[in-house]
Amino acid sequence: MPLSDGMSSLDVDDFIAELSTDPDREAVASELGVLQSIYGSEALKLWDTKNGTETPAIRYEVTLNLPDPHEDTTFSVLVSIPSTYPAESAPQLQLLSRYIGPFGVDSALFGAVLRTFISSEGVEWVADSVCVFDGLEAVKERCAEWFGQKRSEKLAGEMLREDERGPPAGLDGALEEGKDKKKVVVLEDHIEAPSPPLAVAIPEGAEIIEAEPITDRKSSFVGRACKITDPAQVPLILSHLMSDRRIARAAHPIINAWRCQVGNVTHQDNDDDGETAAGGRLAHLLQILEVNNVLVIVTRYWGGIHLGPDRFKHINQSARNALELGGFLDTGDALSGKRPVGRGKKR
Repeated sequence: MPLSDGMSSLDVDDFIAELSTDPDREAVASELGVLQSIYGSEALKLWDTKNGTETPAIRYEVTLNLPDPHEDTTFSVLVSIPSTYPAESAPQLQLLSRYIGPFGVDSALFGAVLRTFISSEGVEWVADSVCVFDGLEAVKERCAEWFGQKRSEKLAGEMLREDERGPPAGLDGALEEGKDKKKVVVLEDHIEAPSPPLAVAIPEGAEIIEAEPITDRKSSFVGRACKITDPAQVPLILSHLMSDRRIARAAHPIINAWRCQVGNVTHQDNDDDGETAAGGRLAHLLQILEVNNVLVIVTRYWGGIHLGPDRFKHINQSARNALELGGFLDTGDALSGKRPVGRGKKR
C-alpha cells in the first residue's frame, strides 16, 4: 500500500539517501534515482513494506504514460525488489491499473506483465545487473500494443454496427456498395478478431489446493495454497489463476503471501491486491504458523456490503483452510502425509 496519497518527492529522495548507506543496496538506490529522473519525481510512490521481516522487499509504484500517440493515457505498475536483487534475484512487476484508458485490463495482459522477467518473450535478467527500467519500458510497449488492439476492436465494432443500420436514404446504391467493399478490406487487413485470454500453465508438479468458499453478507472468500520450490514460480502461478475468468472478475482476485527457502536463505513477499493490509496479514499468518515453501492466495468477491474488520478474519480463515487442506500445517495429519478431511478441490 502506498505510504500516502500526497507523498512528496522528498520522501523518495530521503529513501534513496538511506539506501545509499547500505553497500548491498547501493545499486538499488542508484537505479531509483535514475528512474526518478527519467519518469519524473511525481511518478514514483513508495509502498509500505513493514511486514515483520528483517529484510523486507522494496516496493514502489511507477506511473507510466503510453508512448505516442496516446501519451495522455497513463497506467501504474508495482515494482517489487527482493532483498537479493540484483545479485541473485530478478525484480517482479505487477500491473496495478484495472483500466487503461476506457478499456478494462484482461488476464492476458496482467499475466504478460507478471512474466516480464521470466518469459522468453520478456526481458532477460542478468545477475548483478539492474534491469527495472528495461522491464518498465517493455511493459509500456506491451500495453501500447494491447491498447492499440482494443481501439481497433472497438472501431471494428462501430463500423459493423453502422453497416447493420443500412445505407442512408437517397444515396446511390453503386457508391454505397463500393464503400462497403472498402470497409471490408480495412477489416481484413488491419482488424483481428478478439481472442480469449490465454491459459497460463503452472510449473510442472505444482498443485493448487482450493478450499470451500466462506460467505458473509454476499461477499465470498476462496482460499488456495500451492507448494513452491523457487520464488520464480510465484508469478507463473498467479498468472495461471488470473487466466481464469471466474477469478479475474473478483474485486480482489489474488491477495497473496509466500515464503520459500532456497539454500539457507528464506525469500518472502506479499501483495494486498487492492485490499489494504490483507497481504501483510497473510504474511504474518505464514510466519506464526512457521510454514515455508508455500504460496497462499485468497480471492474476494465483494457483495456490495462493507464487512469492516470481519473481512480480515475471513481472509485469514480462508488461507488457513487451504493450508490445512493441503497438508501444509504442522499437525499430526500433515506429519503422517495424510491430507486433512474436508471439502475442497485441486486445480
